[in-house]
Amino acid sequence: MKKRVAVAFTGPSNSGKTTLIEKVAKKLIPRERVAIIKNDPKDKAVFDTEGKDSDKFSRTGAEVVVTSPTRTTYFSQREKSLDDIIAMISDFDILLVEGLKTLPLPRIAIFRNEIDENYIECSEAIAIDQSIRIDQYKIPAQIDILDLNNTDQIIEWIRTHAKSV
Repeated sequence: MKKRVAVAFTGPSNSGKTTLIEKVAKKLIPRERVAIIKNDPKDKAVFDTEGKDSDKFSRTGAEVVVTSPTRTTYFSQREKSLDDIIAMISDFDILLVEGLKTLPLPRIAIFRNEIDENYIECSEAIAIDQSIRIDQYKIPAQIDILDLNNTDQIIEWIRTHAKSV
């Protein structure tokens, strides 16, 4: 696989996107440097405890970096483009992106129980489990159908289709 490639995952809430990305990352990490971007379109994620220094600094509106011997955390008050984020986390082999349907990345749509066909037009593959009867849907021939529970198959798809970034 080429160095620095990216692939995206999309799908309805509670379809299993985070779980799948977690499984893929855990399998890849022993051999690859993995980075993950998660979109928070409703701005509801909470990252720090109210009253702590990093929270106080972040509330000023400044760009804040908190470092320790085991991690570095960056709090930004500005929206970043994919290129901006890639430049910040440049030390990776594979970038897994959750959400951000508008990014021009190869995309796997995740579904359980039913397929929301609105996601098909922005996806190159779908990952489904046994709860879906695929014969009840009209899936275009160019869309790859993956087993949501077969992490190795999904990783192989990523290795073949991920985009250089």
